[in-house]
Amino acid sequence: MPGSSGAVTRSTLRQQIADALRDEVLAGRLQPGQEFTVKEIAEQYGVSATPVREALVDLSAQGLLEADQHRGFRVHEYSVQDFRGMIEARSLVVEGMFLALDAGREGFENSADPRFAAAVAGVRRRAEEAQRAAAAGDLTVLIGYDLRFWRELSALFGNPYLVDFLHRLRVQSWVCLVQHLRRLSELRGHLWSGHTELVDALHRHDTTAARSLLDAYNAHSIALIERLTAE
Repeated sequence: MPGSSGAVTRSTLRQQIADALRDEVLAGRLQPGQEFTVKEIAEQYGVSATPVREALVDLSAQGLLEADQHRGFRVHEYSVQDFRGMIEARSLVVEGMFLALDAGREGFENSADPRFAAAVAGVRRRAEEAQRAAAAGDLTVLIGYDLRFWRELSALFGNPYLVDFLHRLRVQSWVCLVQHLRRLSELRGHLWSGHTELVDALHRHDTTAARSLLDAYNAHSIALIERLTAE
């Protein structure tokens, strides 16, 4: 089709810019409340304004940026109450996964299928990498593996809408946390490292243990952000 190559290129560039800016926010290089314009980002990446504007609109729709008609865009500032809401929403989504597993409808049910077994093995590898990064206090590496871990884990339950929604919530919660965690000089001992335990619990269909792990994780995360915001 005439022009289709250009459309694909622009779409790919749009996604690349959105991914790069999301990484900048998660790395703490773009701070909450920081303002910038389409022109500034286009110049930074050496591209035209159109894919930049589209990428910024995408990130605004995901709740990471705020659009201002006259001043451009700014990084969204989340509150502790926002974080509590994210934890509650995440918990409701994950509980649906656990209920499906309890009912024997979805997830970890096709262990005889080589492709499914390979997918589970991949999730466990992500879990191991995330656990190592957490133990080492390497926040940047942890965030990358944690997001991949939850995306691939939720994909085992066969519902792409669940996958996308949970991924969005986890990105938002990391954006909220990272602004506070980056202030700590030593992160070892502060980061959750129960990924492999969770995979093992789900693999043996022990949703009671899985719920206990995530309840502890959520309580730890809320207590941590409350302490850091109070300092």
